[in-house]
Amino acid sequence: MRIFVTGASGWIGSAVVPELIEAGHHVVGLARSDASAAALTAAGAEVVRGTLDDLDLLRDAAAASDGVIHLAFKHDIAFGGDFDFKGAAEADRRAVDVFGAALAGSDRPFVLASGLAGLTPGRVATEQDMPVPDGSPLTIRSATAQEVLAFASRGIRSSVVRLSPTCHGEGDNGFMATLVAVAREKGLSGHIGGGTNRWPAVHRLDAAHLFRLAVERAPAGSVLHGVAEEGVAIRDVAEVIGRHLDVPVVSVAPEEAAGHFGWLAGFLGLDVSASSTLTRELLDWEPAHPGLLEDLDKGHYFHAPATSA
Repeated sequence: MRIFVTGASGWIGSAVVPELIEAGHHVVGLARSDASAAALTAAGAEVVRGTLDDLDLLRDAAAASDGVIHLAFKHDIAFGGDFDFKGAAEADRRAVDVFGAALAGSDRPFVLASGLAGLTPGRVATEQDMPVPDGSPLTIRSATAQEVLAFASRGIRSSVVRLSPTCHGEGDNGFMATLVAVAREKGLSGHIGGGTNRWPAVHRLDAAHLFRLAVERAPAGSVLHGVAEEGVAIRDVAEVIGRHLDVPVVSVAPEEAAGHFGWLAGFLGLDVSASSTLTRELLDWEPAHPGLLEDLDKGHYFHAPATSA
């Protein structure tokens, strides 16, 4: 298959591209910089230069492909700092609309990367659960995922992969790396309150394998969960970080969390757990790489001072 991949040089995309190529697919990757283009060329992919705002380019690339995997999102904050999430979500929606128009009636696959935010907290969410609109900017992205599922009625083999908030692995510069950076800076490894709240997790290489299976054979209208572990307690994460940095593990009061963790506080206190049972049964997907705590214990998160991405 000739597969067009947006976000092809990103954290997940840079694992998806070799996964696809090794399976015999021809990958066409969207690159917005010289560095991204060089990385894709080195990986063996064909390069299309442009951004998510180049809608004509996206349309033509999709129309010329046997399938599309859409991973890109304007994460220009790169974790922290000012970020126009609403604007990024609206740009994403425009790109998805273009892909839908280009693929309509073709029975070709379209796979969207989404997230687990907005699902019911306090219990294990399944692929059958749908986000509850709450008026936040996240609602825009959830609505985009719903639109993609509806593509099935337009002759597109569409699927949505809801990724765990923690897609970990060597080279990660996201949530876990930021938590390590905070612990190093503060001289203690903190968790909010009792730290019993949980986050789902998946290794980036297992996530990449799931995207390949999705584009190859996910049924139209499928919701898939990129979840290897249903929920890892944040306190357990803090304990591994504390051990590696040789700093105390401390509970941070909820009212002090923003001052201690900064922008990460709003995420760190979430209690979200999710199952991937239906995904595993549907696609015979079985995560094979280390879990989050084991991955942290490998030490690569601590080799050099972690910085915000």
